[in-house]
Amino acid sequence: MLVGPEVVSGSTRLKSGTAQKLVLNMISTISMVRMGKTYGNLMIDVRATNHKLRERARRIVQQITSATPDEARQP
Repeated sequence: MLVGPEVVSGSTRLKSGTAQKLVLNMISTISMVRMGKTYGNLMIDVRATNHKLRERARRIVQQITSATPDEARQP
């Protein structure tokens, strides 16, 4: 992967770290898609263990099903 010139001259670790992160993100994204943990561009296999994640799960349900906020909150 060509990463281009360094922003800080002589600091090759910055660009190589960015390239590694991009590759690892691609691998994990492809893995999640192949394991069926996505619906379109949404991550659907999520454990809603706190308020923030429960709200995210509710918004995902609303988006996929066109449900109202009250309907999406139903167990």
